[in-house]
Amino acid sequence: MTLTVGETIPEGTFKYVPFTPELEDGLACGVPTTLSTNDWKGKKVVLFAVPGAFTPTCHVNHLPPYIKKYDEFKAKGVDVIAVLAANDPFVMSGWGRVEGLRDKVLALSDTDAKWSKQIGHVLDLTEKGLGIRTGRYAIIIDNLVVKYIGVEPGAGVTVSGADAVLTKL
Repeated sequence: MTLTVGETIPEGTFKYVPFTPELEDGLACGVPTTLSTNDWKGKKVVLFAVPGAFTPTCHVNHLPPYIKKYDEFKAKGVDVIAVLAANDPFVMSGWGRVEGLRDKVLALSDTDAKWSKQIGHVLDLTEKGLGIRTGRYAIIIDNLVVKYIGVEPGAGVTVSGADAVLTKL
């Protein structure tokens, strides 16, 4: 299946570590919890996926503009902004703390790229020693229905970047 505009997103669950002030201590780990896509019923969600936390393009070019433009997303009625990667929830939490996400952007773990496989957007980086990863994409979801999906055709950030997504809201 390849997810397209107008379709309902498949049900899925993601692990993540909710931000708490205790996490400001670099030695705190937090406790992972589960988020279901069903939690997004009745909400406008911007979900963007990256191949990996702390990797050059994801860390420098993809995630930071979403943080910088947080207020613009909120002004356009976005309820939830989330970044998704195949990393475990502790790595995603650590990355979120380094990037300063706090409670603005959820850092979700798509373990084994399971959900991304369901929607047809994975990236095989086995030759680089990274295994199967989430592809680089962004989805605007409104009440569980896809309103926009931008899948990167190659390296770099274009159709899944914050600026591109903002123009589609």
